[in-house]
Amino acid sequence: MRILGIDPGLRSTGFGVVDVQGGQLQYVASGTIRTVAGKAADADMPQMGDLPARVKLLCEGIAEVVATYQPAVAALEIVFVNVNPQATLLLGQARGACLAALVAQQLPVAEYTALQMKKAVAGHGRAAKPQIQEMVRRLLRLSGLPGADAADALGLAITHAHAGSAMARLAQSTTLQRRAHALYKGGRSY
Repeated sequence: MRILGIDPGLRSTGFGVVDVQGGQLQYVASGTIRTVAGKAADADMPQMGDLPARVKLLCEGIAEVVATYQPAVAALEIVFVNVNPQATLLLGQARGACLAALVAQQLPVAEYTALQMKKAVAGHGRAAKPQIQEMVRRLLRLSGLPGADAADALGLAITHAHAGSAMARLAQSTTLQRRAHALYKGGRSY
């Protein structure tokens, strides 16, 4: 099974693709989709204040990744409220764009919190970005460290590889419905 992990962000969205055969993970690809100009060579990219153009670029980038790597399922990070409400709203728009792009490509989407991903990859929920990068490098036997956003996306794909089938079996075996509000509180699902 091929899994696409997405770490949403309005400036830079990370993606990571892994193949799962039994219990074996194999790295396929990773990278970032940038939505703002960072260099003079990026003159054709949208400006920071042009939110609609940046969201469009993000949707097109996700569609291109899906078309290129043909994943069977996607894992997307759930975003929590941040200290800065404006930043949270912008991040929510990026996440919504990613979710819409994945659904438009007819991919099933699993959602995980950053805490769940960190626990699955590094063994504890307070792992720093460099720890996630190193654990992803080790788990996927990479020659070098992936970028921070790509490492988080690969971590989400790894999380789904380990937890996705168990979560699907639980969902099928229970008559309980998923609560629409307060789905995750303190990293616990209920």
